[in-house]
Amino acid sequence: MRLAPRGLEPDRALRKILPRSLFGRTLLIVVVPLILLEGVALQIFYGSHLDTLSRRLAGSVAGEIAFVLDQADEYPDARQQIFANAAYRFEFAFHFHPGRVLKPRRLPHAFGPVDTDLAHALSTGLGRPFALVWHGPPGMVRVDIQVTDGVLTIDVPRKRLYIGALYIFFAWLGGTTLILLTIAILFLRNQVRGIRRLALAAEAFGMGRDTGPIRPEGATEVRRAGTAFNRMQDRVRRFLAQRTAMLAGVSHDLRTPLTRLRLAIAMLPEDAADIDGMTSDIAEMERLISLYLAFARGEGGEQPQPTDLALLIEEVAARTARGGATIALALASMPPVVLRAEAMRRVLTNLLDNAARHAGRIDISAAPEGGSNVRICIDDDGPGIPPERREQMFRPFESGSAAGIGLGLAIARDIIAAHGGDIRLDDSPLGGLRVAMVLPL
Repeated sequence: MRLAPRGLEPDRALRKILPRSLFGRTLLIVVVPLILLEGVALQIFYGSHLDTLSRRLAGSVAGEIAFVLDQADEYPDARQQIFANAAYRFEFAFHFHPGRVLKPRRLPHAFGPVDTDLAHALSTGLGRPFALVWHGPPGMVRVDIQVTDGVLTIDVPRKRLYIGALYIFFAWLGGTTLILLTIAILFLRNQVRGIRRLALAAEAFGMGRDTGPIRPEGATEVRRAGTAFNRMQDRVRRFLAQRTAMLAGVSHDLRTPLTRLRLAIAMLPEDAADIDGMTSDIAEMERLISLYLAFARGEGGEQPQPTDLALLIEEVAARTARGGATIALALASMPPVVLRAEAMRRVLTNLLDNAARHAGRIDISAAPEGGSNVRICIDDDGPGIPPERREQMFRPFESGSAAGIGLGLAIARDIIAAHGGDIRLDDSPLGGLRVAMVLPL
């Protein structure tokens, strides 16, 4: 039993958490330090500076209330004058409720540490029952205090307890965060846009869609990659053009002596020996030359166009059926597929001809798959191919019979791969071989 290397499981868990896109990961690199920095700044401000100032302000208010109550208890006849002076100097508002008994209430919660600081300061400084009401008169904090002959209500201005810079600090913290995130998102989108365009252009070029050169944009490294891709694309185009021209010349050079041989055979007497055999050999040589050139050329000159794939399958199936094959079609409704129609016609023709040579019944089905692909299956009731040999059949010059030259499946895979699709061999429900093709819509 093999054990996973130590640290592999955390690495897998980390990959599941991290964003998959470059934009998401880069943004995470920007956001995480920003949040940590703001967390440290908030802890320093909230945990030390704000907490200290809040305790001092709450202690000051509690001390003033305790001083007023002490003065009122010491000079009961001058209570109203004491309250009036305190209201003028401390900005308090006094309301006396004679004979009332203070009911115990749960201490309310307020934003910041001011609620606990004020409650603690009053508990320490007053030495008598009290209750706090934070949602009392606008702009005021109400303190109900039990005195000997009733309940004294004192309204304390909130500005005496709060730090004016508190909201400014949080607004500055949130505002700078939004500004920095906006700048980072716009910058990263501009950088990632160049990489996305490069990836789309490479994907389209690999599928045979000539979209032309891309416009390099973004950082210097991304621009270099775009420029290098344009140069590579141009070199590949020149190579394909030169190879096509060379193959056209080779085709002409090979067919010329074959034409002369055919004319020479035609001028021989009809009773000459082996005329039919020589004519058949020449036809077979021409067929092989056409097949070799088609394989080497790779159908690179044709441009992809939106094509009715179902109609194309029906045409190829009808041609094969005229040769005596029994073909059943099951074609679902499909949107137009961008492909090279003649190259796809060659693929279907090769596959159906192979199936017709080895089987008596052929079923063809085609339907969309997953919303972005179309799946084509060709099933037959022939002898099939052993699973261990199926991958070998896609190699050039690998043949399942002595009569074949083994280029049909190689050409098919080459063309399907150029379209961005895949082809594979599998067991057929009919008992023979299934050829399954997947093409992007």
